[in-house]
Amino acid sequence: MTTITELFACADEVSGTATSAPVAPAGAAPLLPVVGADTTVPLVDGTSRTYANLDCAASAPALEAVAGRLTEVLPLYASVHRGAGYLSQVSTALYEASREAIARFVGAREDDVAVITRNTTDSLNLLAGVVPAGGRVLVLDVEHHANLLPWVQRSGGAHAGTGRAATILPLEPTVVATLGALRAELARRPYALVALTGASNVTGEALPLDRVVEIAHAAGTRVAVDGAQLVPHRGFSLADSDVDYVAFSGHKTYAPFGAGALVGRRDWLDTGTPYLAGGGAVRDVRTDRTVWQPAPARHEAGSPNVLGAIALAQACDTLAALPAGALEAHEQALRERLVSGLSAIEGVEVARIWPDSADPVGVVTFTVADLNPGLVAAYLSAEHGIGVRDGRFCAHPLLAHLGATHGAVRASVGVGTTSEHVDRLVDALATLLRRGAQAEYEVVDGCWSVVDDTRPLIEVEGLDHLAATAAAACGPALDD
Repeated sequence: MTTITELFACADEVSGTATSAPVAPAGAAPLLPVVGADTTVPLVDGTSRTYANLDCAASAPALEAVAGRLTEVLPLYASVHRGAGYLSQVSTALYEASREAIARFVGAREDDVAVITRNTTDSLNLLAGVVPAGGRVLVLDVEHHANLLPWVQRSGGAHAGTGRAATILPLEPTVVATLGALRAELARRPYALVALTGASNVTGEALPLDRVVEIAHAAGTRVAVDGAQLVPHRGFSLADSDVDYVAFSGHKTYAPFGAGALVGRRDWLDTGTPYLAGGGAVRDVRTDRTVWQPAPARHEAGSPNVLGAIALAQACDTLAALPAGALEAHEQALRERLVSGLSAIEGVEVARIWPDSADPVGVVTFTVADLNPGLVAAYLSAEHGIGVRDGRFCAHPLLAHLGATHGAVRASVGVGTTSEHVDRLVDALATLLRRGAQAEYEVVDGCWSVVDDTRPLIEVEGLDHLAATAAAACGPALDD
């Protein structure tokens, strides 16, 4: 029986041009080197295999350039902004230079401001706190919880038609119809902000930002983009798109060191409620009054994550230095290869929000016959060394809309992904449906695992109690 790997290999040979120095097709090799690319993991049959990380949408591995940069600056680390010492001045300069690099990466306008946060969730909660009093916010029900809960919580759990501060607009069957519903809602009542995803963390799809901005700005409404899945995978510019705010995470942008960013219009951030009350956010404090700083300091109380900001800035600079179109071509080739392979397997169904959506990023969610998504993910890991995500991906309303109320499986690619990773996943799923799993699996505290798992733990300090605690730790992931 010909495997999908062999099939693609034959296609490459037929379509390729014989040269003395053939150029590898997009996606065949990593686009950028990432830390841990050669890490091997044990399988239940007693062998080991290089890990195929197809879970970049959750957290992407660090770029080697980022790790190298941290090694370079770590000896220079010191307190920032208020230190007279030489290393404090160096660290302050590095931190502020990183802010500039992060803002530059998303095409910030001259009068925009970049606030260093922990992640996208942090950024959007910060933004929710500075929307002017009485301003309504409009969101769609396709959103990740990070771009849903801050607005709903702010309004006390509002739904469409209640007249409260947040309105959740149900998606329509097509992009065209959803844009029409958005336009109609903005015409019906005034809104301060539309908050929407730049790329779904479930399917990679999105509404066309240029059309959303056109519709929203015509109604006098600002636009905030959850860029967690967009910014690391596509070129994005605040200036070119005229989007008002963008939020994104370092851990999804190949800099998993605890920093993210909110970048956008200064006025709300200069005058809105400070995100944290504490040192560094104030100009003067008396017992009877407090004078706050403008942004970004206004929202960065306490000691900032200097190294996280430097790591994120390096990741931004490294991605920006890629040849024009290289990142998009790499991920598009991998995504098309993945969707083509999955669609060829009887029993596998690839999720789609809108039939008329265009240019999705490298995130693909699917179901496998009547098999539990957790079982499929456990099988892929234990028998093939593949890491994927299973569950509802912090997007419960969208999964319900897609008919996957019990969850699904998600594979996501990045700059370190290769065509071998994609082919391995497709082959593994075809094998699962043809002959079944070779190991026995059970549910322990809500998590699928191998019965009597004998795989050895990787020899890293701190893992000695993993076997006893893994089951309890993984239970909540079913709702992730």
